[in-house]
Amino acid sequence: MKQSKRYIKRATAQEVLLIPIGTSVDGGDDMLTLSEVGAFIYDHIEEVNNFDELVEMILEEYDAERETVAEGARSFVDQLLQFGIITKDTAEW
Repeated sequence: MKQSKRYIKRATAQEVLLIPIGTSVDGGDDMLTLSEVGAFIYDHIEEVNNFDELVEMILEEYDAERETVAEGARSFVDQLLQFGIITKDTAEW
């Protein structure tokens, strides 16, 4: 996966934001607030070759059940793809 150049990440004292540069794909210009795990996924999405590697990376960082991690990560990655925040760069995803 590749991060879109149309968004920048900014961390404040209390939250992590993805801020669109210009207008987003859906015509909106809303900032997105990321959870701690969401920010972790966004930060590391370019380092992994497929979804299973992403799940493994999350499990190494957080104490959680594999099924819960996989379900949440799949949903989040799908949302990032839908909004054009990330794009697929290989067919493995």
